[in-house]
Amino acid sequence: MEAPAGGARELAPVSTATAPALPDIFRVRIASGGVLGFVRRHPAIATGVVLLAIVVLAAILAPLLWTVDPTALAPARRARPPSAVNWFGTDMLGRDIYSRVVYGARVSLIVGFSVAILSVLFGLAIGLVAGFVRPLESLIMRVMDGMMSIPPILLAITLMALTRGSVGNVILSITIAEIPRVSRLVRSVVLAIRERPYVEAAITSGTSVPMTIWRHILPNTLGPLTVQATHICASAMIIEAALSFIGAGTPPTTPSWGNIMAEGRALWQVKPFIILFPALFLSATVLAVNLVGDGLRDWLDPRAAKRV
Repeated sequence: MEAPAGGARELAPVSTATAPALPDIFRVRIASGGVLGFVRRHPAIATGVVLLAIVVLAAILAPLLWTVDPTALAPARRARPPSAVNWFGTDMLGRDIYSRVVYGARVSLIVGFSVAILSVLFGLAIGLVAGFVRPLESLIMRVMDGMMSIPPILLAITLMALTRGSVGNVILSITIAEIPRVSRLVRSVVLAIRERPYVEAAITSGTSVPMTIWRHILPNTLGPLTVQATHICASAMIIEAALSFIGAGTPPTTPSWGNIMAEGRALWQVKPFIILFPALFLSATVLAVNLVGDGLRDWLDPRAAKRV
C-alpha cells in the first residue's frame, strides 16, 4: 500500500516541472502561425512589401551590387546589347544601363516617399481645419477644388517651367499637385466624425478645439491617410518619370528611370533594351506600392476585417 503512494508522490513533481514549458511552445507556434496566417489572409501586402524591400535594398546597396559609375562615358561601347560585361547593355553614350537603372531607383524612391510624406502632412493640416472650422471650410475647399481641376501632371509641368530642373523642385511641384486630394479625403473623414456623440460631448465639456482634434479626430484619419499615401507614392513615381521623359524633370546628368527612357526613345525600335529595363523596374516598383496600398485598404476596412 505504501509503494503506490510513494510512486504517486514521486510522479507529482515531474508533472508540475514539465507543465510550464508547454505554454511557451504553444506561444511560439501561435506566433509563427499568426504571421503565416496574416500572409495567407493578405497576400497583396506580403507581395508588395517583398518587392518594395528588394528595390529599396538595391537602391541603398547600389555601390555593392557590381555597378560602375552611372555617368561614365564610353563612346566606343555605345548601344551594345546585354552581355556578361554589361548586364543590361549600354546606352547611346556607352554608359552601363544596369548601373544607371540601379542608381535611378534612388531618385524614384526619394521622390515617391518625399511626396507622399509632405502631401499627407500638408493635406492633413488643411483638411482638419476645413472640416472642423466651419467658417473657413468654404474658402479652403474652393481653392482646393480649383487646384484639382488641373490634372496633376499638367500642374507639375507648369510649376517645373517656373523653376530649374532638380529633384527638389520635382518633389515640390508634385507635392503641390497632390495636396488637394489629401485635404478632401481628410475633410470628408472629419465631416463624418465631428457629428459623433463623443466629439459633441468633448466640445460640450469644454475641451479645446486643438485637443478635440488631437484626441478624437486625428486618430480616425490615420487609416485612410495610410492607404492614400501609398497611392500618392506610386503616382509621384510615375509623374517624376513622365517629367524626366519630356525633359521637364530631373537634369539629364542625373540617372533616373525617366531620363534613361527619354535617352533611348530614338533607338527603341532597334535597341529596345535601353527602354525595357528601366520601364520594367518602374512598373515593378509602382506595382509593389499599389499592392501594399490595396492590401492596407482591405486590412483596415472594418467590413473586410469582419469577413476575415
